[in-house]
Amino acid sequence: MKPYGRMGARVGLVVAWYAAVGVGTVFAEMMVLPDAVVTIEGKAITGKGASADPVVRELLASFERAEAAVQKEDLQSLMKFYSAAYNYHGLKQADVWRVWEEVFTHYNKLSSTHLFSTVTILKTGSQIRAEVACTGGLYGTEEQSGKRITIDSWFQEVHYLVKEDGVWRFLGNAGEAPAVAPFSSAPHHPLF
Repeated sequence: MKPYGRMGARVGLVVAWYAAVGVGTVFAEMMVLPDAVVTIEGKAITGKGASADPVVRELLASFERAEAAVQKEDLQSLMKFYSAAYNYHGLKQADVWRVWEEVFTHYNKLSSTHLFSTVTILKTGSQIRAEVACTGGLYGTEEQSGKRITIDSWFQEVHYLVKEDGVWRFLGNAGEAPAVAPFSSAPHHPLF
């Protein structure tokens, strides 16, 4: 078996397909992978039932609304995706606004990919939260060079979301903040 198993092979195929599509193409992909495991209140759902679950459909719809806002470069609408309690290693909503503003200034033809491999829905008191393991990236065309690049990418990163006012909103991501940015990282981390 290969080091990344079926998941890694599938991600590789998706990346190869996007590379073959062409540099001018703008796309968005949000999906629950076919072998994903969705756990709601301790009950595991797999196969077609996982992506058809109403809670999962709501989560996907929130990401789709955020992607639509990114396509329009509409910061007001995009910020509705972020919870008022958003906190990513000390960065708050105002920081996210600034980062997206920089992304919109330096890149165009933005698109993203979100491939969900696990989704766990938890109820904590009156609050409903989701933990979503996601592989994907944010892509764009540099304003100065005209080159299509990967602005940000992630592999099996856990996104935390909370249901507020009937809508899923982004709380932050799991994992420790790196002490220094990797050499290959883009100057703008969109926190998406």
